[in-house]
Amino acid sequence: MQTSLPHWLAQTLLLGGSDLHLSAGAPPMARVLGELQALDDSPVLSELMAQELKALLPEWMAQDHDGAVAIPGLGRFRVNVFAQARGWSSVWRCIPQHIPSLQDLNTPTCVTQWLKHPHGLLLVTGATGSGKSTTLAALLDHLNRTLPLHILTLEDPIEFVHASQRSLVQQRSVPGHSADFATALRAALRQDPDVILVGELRDLTTIQLALRAAETGHLVLASLHTRSAAQAIERLVDIFPGEEKNLVRQQLSLSLLGVVHQVLCKSADGTRRVAAHEVLYATPAVRQMIRDNKAAQLPNALQTGAQFGMQTLAQSLLQLQAQGLISAEESARHS
Repeated sequence: MQTSLPHWLAQTLLLGGSDLHLSAGAPPMARVLGELQALDDSPVLSELMAQELKALLPEWMAQDHDGAVAIPGLGRFRVNVFAQARGWSSVWRCIPQHIPSLQDLNTPTCVTQWLKHPHGLLLVTGATGSGKSTTLAALLDHLNRTLPLHILTLEDPIEFVHASQRSLVQQRSVPGHSADFATALRAALRQDPDVILVGELRDLTTIQLALRAAETGHLVLASLHTRSAAQAIERLVDIFPGEEKNLVRQQLSLSLLGVVHQVLCKSADGTRRVAAHEVLYATPAVRQMIRDNKAAQLPNALQTGAQFGMQTLAQSLLQLQAQGLISAEESARHS
């Protein structure tokens, strides 16, 4: 019976899992195709074993802290450590060693066109575990390989590592290389970037600075936790005080390039996960809706904007189903 962290991580990778859960009072479990399953021949972890696993992590990784750890021979993992009723636990997110291309991810082709804009805000949204970080990494990799730019990333933690190719890529971990996202974003505006990647828009100050960067000649890529493309607009506006909302709508209507919302579905053959995308492009009509506080009309714009590359999540799911990539049941589950 194997009881080592490298063994459990190797098993998770072999199964094609996305996460390894190590929890005191439970056996090691892997998330495979979105579902948890216990690893074969693995013991229930005692509190002592969980403490020993925690001791393997860097000293700076305290309770309720995210970090990235490289395991020789296995790769990089994003780790979160936390305490729960039975003792210590940790979750190990597997970071692919190779950055997938936009084609590999079946990313809508219109998104590649958005990357040609010298400034503006491009949002990738979805629930936790929907592949937002992977899509952002693929977008950044495309820019890195095709254009001579200065790309600055602000991440918590750094997941995919980008070697400079045609672009100069500089990755900053927040906290670590900077105290917080707001401090790092303020500094970024003085560091001559062409592209700024913000791992997640978390609070009012960060959103303010991201909008300012997008307005002042920078291409800003960022992620946001929302359940639809239209909800992303509402979330960005609603975080501001009432007296500032009209100004923010004006800023957003001018700086937004588009929103890609995604969910991960189990493939019809049960061997992998397939992304379905909702795509909102900032056409003049969409910009007007944002300015006029008519976000409720955005779903209709999605349905009728196919000529601009727009689509609803339901349309994307039906297309994947028609192509035989997902089952009717899986399509209905995410509708």
